[in-house]
This record gives sequence, structure tokens and C-alpha cells, in this order.
Amino acid sequence: MATADTLNLSAAPGISAPPASCMICTQDLWKTYDMGLEQQVHALRGVDLRIARNEYVAIMGPSGSGKSTLMNLIGCLDSPSKGQYWLNAQLVSELDDDELARIRNKEIGFVFQTFNLLARATALHNVELPLIYAGVPAAERTERASEALNAVGMGPRMTHKPNELSGGQRQRVAVARALVNKPSIILADEPTGNLDSQTGNEIMALFARLHSEGNTIVLVTHEHDIAEYAQRTIFIKDGIVERDEINSGKK
Repeated sequence: MATADTLNLSAAPGISAPPASCMICTQDLWKTYDMGLEQQVHALRGVDLRIARNEYVAIMGPSGSGKSTLMNLIGCLDSPSKGQYWLNAQLVSELDDDELARIRNKEIGFVFQTFNLLARATALHNVELPLIYAGVPAAERTERASEALNAVGMGPRMTHKPNELSGGQRQRVAVARALVNKPSIILADEPTGNLDSQTGNEIMALFARLHSEGNTIVLVTHEHDIAEYAQRTIFIKDGIVERDEINSGKK
């Protein structure tokens, strides 16, 4: 595999923003956990990461490598201990919890391994949830959620609850929920982890289509064959970027 080119953002002072083409940019990003008794764990150790608009990137790493911590920071679920993080040209590394919550709902669509759907709600209502948090009026919510479900092939099942859907259908609903706010990035954490191989391939084909339509996708996985669907794979080890490679791509 070829090594991926990166944008040149040196640590020189005076840099106020990354290039406009850079959707996700981190500079000297650290995350340190205080374990007490003067013990500290450095989950991330100065990560520099550049993901351009409309890229499709996989992040891989063994357990304890820091990939989950990096995912939490990229997803604005946590704040770094040191360093800077720009998302869609906005410096988010210094925002407070309320501001991070607003950015999450506006800029990021999450897809999780466990689907994270409300068991007693229909597919339509599950997809509406981000719009409810955003204060979108009811009629517009229903219209946009219906469009998102139709986009992932779940229009005929929008009145069904999760226990009436297969695993692949549940994940399609989760993808629709991730899309409904038209986010800057789709962040997928092990999206095929609870699916059989055939259904997993169908979900990855859906991600490929979404990428072809202009979406920026960051995929966290421990499976090499799943990572191969992406354009690049970034390998995390011991809290640093070990390798950043261009993928040959799926046939």
C-alpha cells in the first residue's frame, strides 16, 4: 500500500484554521487520564490527523491502542487534554460540553455496532430523534425522516419497531438517523460487528453509495476486510498514528 499524503499543518504558532478542504484536522492531540496516586495514562500522544472533505477513511488499532479515544474526540463526545481539533473549519477542541453537544447534533451522524435504537419507537420516530433535539417542527421532521428512510431502502418499514426488523434493517434505520440532519461527517463505530457476513457486505455497499453521493465517512473497525472498503486506513498503536495508507479498494 502507498503511504497517504497529508496536508501540511505544522505546529508553528499563528495557524488559526486548517485549509478549507480539511474536514477533520487534529494537531498534537493528546488525551491523558488521571488514574490517581500520581499515575497517568496517555491514551493519545500527539496525534496529527488530516481527513479531507468527501474522504472515506477507516481507523484501525488493537485493543488499548487509542482508537476508541480518538473516535470519541472526533465525535465531540470528549475533549482533548492538549492540542487542537478542527471540524469543518471550526475549532472545537476548546468548546464546553453544551457547545460540543450542539456540534454533535449538527455536524456528526453516528452509526453504532449496537444500533442504539429506542425499542418502543417506530423506525420513523427513531430517525426523527436528532431533529427533535434540533427543534425542527413536527411536519418537517416527519418529511425529512421519511426521506432518509427511503434513501436507505427502509421506506416500506418505517412504521415497524426494532424488534420487528432484522439486524441489517435495524442498521439501515441507524444509518438513516445518522443522515437525517445532513451532517458534515458520518462516524461509524464497528457498524457490521453484530451482522452476518452477507448483511455486513450490504451495509458496507450502502456506505460506499453514501460516499459516492458526497458524504465524508470515518469508519472505526478492527476488521481488515471492512477497512478495505475505505480509501485510506489509519493505523493507531500506543496512542500515535503508526501508519496511514491508501487502500487498494474492494472489487
